[in-house]
Amino acid sequence: MRQRAILLDCSTARLLDCSTIDVATARQLADQAHKAGYEMVDAPVSSGVAAVNGGMLTFMVGGSESAFARAEPILQAMGKAVIHAGAAGNGQAAKICNNMLLGISMLGTCEAFAMAQKLGLDPQTFYDISSVSSSQCWSMTSYCPVPGVGPTSPADNDYQGGFAAGRMLKDLRLAMEAAETADAPVPMGRRARALYEDFGGAGNGSVDFSGIIRTLR
Repeated sequence: MRQRAILLDCSTARLLDCSTIDVATARQLADQAHKAGYEMVDAPVSSGVAAVNGGMLTFMVGGSESAFARAEPILQAMGKAVIHAGAAGNGQAAKICNNMLLGISMLGTCEAFAMAQKLGLDPQTFYDISSVSSSQCWSMTSYCPVPGVGPTSPADNDYQGGFAAGRMLKDLRLAMEAAETADAPVPMGRRARALYEDFGGAGNGSVDFSGIIRTLR
């Protein structure tokens, strides 16, 4: 069973679903809520644990214009960015596409650092070069998978905390389901899912998803 995080304001008949689920279910729930007299938005979040503690989350919101207008003040109290993604289910669509790209970019970042070390490059030196070059990405400059390099990340805590590999795998599986429904080719996404399935299957489901670099060393 997928965990759900739903906020209900009975005084104004608002439903806000902040969990990450499949797009079809999100749209079905919104339709059921509308028939029951509720305005509902799907509003999954991004940005990680530090953003939760600092009230700096990003909310990607799916729902009607009126539903979004009523939900926006509540979400703004918890986030730095509240973005209307369009109709019901589009918040979930944005979240799974975002996390698919995150999984892919983290794998590329891990591969590059592992290869650089095997070629004799110091990780800090490689970071200093790549972080200001064309390969720069969030997985490198905000969440570097190498301990002691870049801003503090789960890598500096033996890959504990942060975003568990099992959760990344869940989102990648949702992305693959959506891709099949939309007839969207996602070869990199499918490979990322396979790699995280292997990583999780080896007992690393609770390890931060950047810890997959260990399999490349």
